[in-house]
Formats: sequence, structure tokens, C-alpha cells
Amino acid sequence: MTIAACAALVERGDPDRFAAVMAAPVAARSQLFPLYAFNLEVARAPWVTQEPMIAEMRLQWWRDIAEAAVNGGPVRAHEVVGPLTEVVRETGLPGDVLDRLVEARRWDIYREPFADEAAFDAYIEDTGGGLMWLAVRALGGTEEQAARDAGWALGLANFLRAVPVLEARGRFPLVDGRPAAVAALAQRGLDRLAKARRARRDLPAAAMLATWQTGPILAQAAAEPLRVGEGRLGLSEARRRGRLIWAALTGRW
Repeated sequence: MTIAACAALVERGDPDRFAAVMAAPVAARSQLFPLYAFNLEVARAPWVTQEPMIAEMRLQWWRDIAEAAVNGGPVRAHEVVGPLTEVVRETGLPGDVLDRLVEARRWDIYREPFADEAAFDAYIEDTGGGLMWLAVRALGGTEEQAARDAGWALGLANFLRAVPVLEARGRFPLVDGRPAAVAALAQRGLDRLAKARRARRDLPAAAMLATWQTGPILAQAAAEPLRVGEGRLGLSEARRRGRLIWAALTGRW
């Protein structure tokens, strides 16, 4: 149960966040890798089985793990649980945020669309916004709203990139898939990212490096919303590397 095991999981399953952590100061890795590995395991849980009941049980297992970590319960033998529990207890991460991050993933189990825009927003808030707030809090940050704004934008960018895969798996990811609605949604993400950037000085740069691609991806979706359904969101490898290096050196994401 080591940080290295968490890092290996993130490297395989979430290479963008892995690159962001590796570009951050070494001291941040012991906090960020367990959180990102936890997020990855939770995000995977609904997809590793075709049986909804089994997926529900997997998510409940992670809810129980988070509750035990917060409340001083026993630490189960698992490569992520030990490091996660240490981070939760050492930094006082809020149990309700951890719980909602897991609970939100129940949507991924089933094929029903989001009930409305508020339900979609809550999903992005609890997954993307919640994870960013946990990362910021673990690194000593206190600006929750700014962290959530950045995390919501990042979560939305990642969700829009996943739309073609979700559709191929029989899901209905967007409340309104018309180009104008998709463009407006992407613009909302850009607006929240701009709000977070205004509080940049109060946010730990190591956590915020995860957003290094968020602005350009959302800008693509806002300007050319058809790229979302066509799976054409994203940066070239050269631009990805260049933006990450620039963000790491300047602290401007």
C-alpha cells in the first residue's frame, strides 16, 4: 500500500492527471496520487460489470472506505485504501465531499438520461468540483468556491471528451445535444474557469495543474460544438506538452 502503487494506477488509467502531478513539486505527490487513484477506482466501478447490482455494491464499498477513513474505522488491505486513508486523516478531508463523489457515479450504472440541467450540473459538481476541492484542501488550500469552479470546468471538459464513448455504450450524456446548447454549456465552463483564475494566488498550483488543457478544450467546444459528438476535442501532443511545461513554470493555468 504505497504511493508508488497509486501513481502506477493513475499513470495507466488517467494519464493527463498523472502528467500534471509529475510536473508539480515532489512533495505534492503523496497527497494527490492517492486522491486521483481513489477517483479512478470509483469512476471505473460502474463499468467493470454489466450487472447493476454488482456495480452498486462496488460503489457502496468505496463509500464505506471513505466513511471509515474519515471516522477512524479499520483500514482494509487494498493498494489505494491505505494511502487514501492516510491523506484523509492527515489533512482532514471532508467526508461529505468524498461520499458525494462516489454517490454521483451511480448515474454511470444506468442508461437513463439526466433528469434536467440541474441534475447534470450536480453530477459535474460532485465529481469534478468535489475532486478539485479535495486536492486543494489536501495541499492546504482554503478557497473552496474557486477550487470548485476550476474543478467544474475540468470535469465538464473531460465529460465532453467522453461523450462519444458514453453514447457508444448506450448512455444519453447531454441534456440538450443541439450545437447551440453544447456551445452554451462549454461557455459556462469557461466562465467558471475564469472565476477560478481570478483567485489563482489563493490556490495551490500543484492541484491546479490538472486544468492545464481545460481552457483550450472548452474553447474548442464553444466555438465548434460539433467536435464534441465527433470526438475531436483535444490538443496535439506538442501543444499538450508545451502548455503543461508553461503552466508548471509560470503557475498560470
